[in-house]
Amino acid sequence: MRFKHYLLTAIFLLLNGCMTQPPIKTVSEVNLQKFMGPWYVIGHIPTFIEKNAFNAIESYELNQDGTIGTTFTFNEGDLTGPLKTYKPKGFVIKDSGNALWGMQFIWPIKAQYKIVYLDEAYQNTIIARDDRDYVWIMSREKKIEQKTLEQLVKKIETDGYDIKKIRWIEHSN
Repeated sequence: MRFKHYLLTAIFLLLNGCMTQPPIKTVSEVNLQKFMGPWYVIGHIPTFIEKNAFNAIESYELNQDGTIGTTFTFNEGDLTGPLKTYKPKGFVIKDSGNALWGMQFIWPIKAQYKIVYLDEAYQNTIIARDDRDYVWIMSREKKIEQKTLEQLVKKIETDGYDIKKIRWIEHSN
């Protein structure tokens, strides 16, 4: 009986610990046609596959069935390292203004993909997750103006991320 009590207490604390921060708000609306195309990853809190990424580019293509064909390429280890390519598929969540997706690298798992910042010109974006474990600052250009970059980092910090974990990605000229 005592074991059951400890187990239920541990589960309660674990679940409460996972819900300490509110969900991160997405942008209200994303024009998918404008969002499609290549985005340079400027900085990120990386997943395990991209911890040593250089020249990282995420490209999107709207498929006829409404899914998002994604191609993620980068050089591993340094600017001239071997080219790695991943092709996950994005699934836009209904009634999300196209700002919330499920990103599927392997079936049947769909990782959360939230567009939490997107400028009016569709030149800079932030992709985040409610777990605050990964984040991506992306741009249509290889570099972002310093003032803009500082504003994007401030947004990430305000959303509850530890900005000391951001890894900045080098791109070849």
